[in-house]
Amino acid sequence: MQSGFGVSKRSSTKTDGIPTYITIGCSRYGKSNISSQNVLNPHPITKTQCKARLLAKRLEDNKWMVTSFSDEHNHVLSPGKSRNYRCNRKLTAIAKRKLELNDATGIRMNKNFNVLMVEAGGHENLPFLEKNCRNYIEKVRRLRLGAGDASSLQNYFKKVQSVDANFFYTIDHDEENRIKNLFWADARCRAAYEDFGDVITFDTTYLTNKYDMPFAPFVGVNHHGHSILFGCGLISSEDTENFIWLFDTWLT
Repeated sequence: MQSGFGVSKRSSTKTDGIPTYITIGCSRYGKSNISSQNVLNPHPITKTQCKARLLAKRLEDNKWMVTSFSDEHNHVLSPGKSRNYRCNRKLTAIAKRKLELNDATGIRMNKNFNVLMVEAGGHENLPFLEKNCRNYIEKVRRLRLGAGDASSLQNYFKKVQSVDANFFYTIDHDEENRIKNLFWADARCRAAYEDFGDVITFDTTYLTNKYDMPFAPFVGVNHHGHSILFGCGLISSEDTENFIWLFDTWLT
């Protein structure tokens, strides 16, 4: 970031799911596809086939050793603008905490961001943009259950499980110990899957709760042609990490 360029992972090799080799290069590596540009809304061409890169391999003690390095760029470096690269933007733990506290008291985002900017001595000293703050707060709001809602949910699941031994549920928490995703299936759902689990449909188009958490039901069809429920999930957002957690939990 101090030198004035962004970086991206160009390639990696894994053995038994563990990364063993990795190549990290300048974000301007490669060639822009001009033919795919929208003529009505063209984007600036950033790819210059820059060859600056770093190659490393994992050793037996799990430490990494650099095997090749090149810092020859074929473009102008811009230290003053490098903070705008997506790979260089990072919200610090202190900034996250202040954003959450101010948002909880009703402070609007523009003023919330201005507070951080003044404390840092100017926007050029912040390693993130106002857009990153907005995205973070939107995510926090989705995970911020109302007073008592999280404990009520867990108590309800425990109560159901005490009555129905085949009731299954699991809850995924984020780094702040807030509910991020959850999945549940009762005995009827599990029995229906045993009989009619040959074909399963999955949909996340439902947003029927006040937290805007997509509802993700697993549905099948019985011998009467009627839809039957195999399990239910609530996810904080429709991204790869959450879908992987939901599908792995479903398989469990």
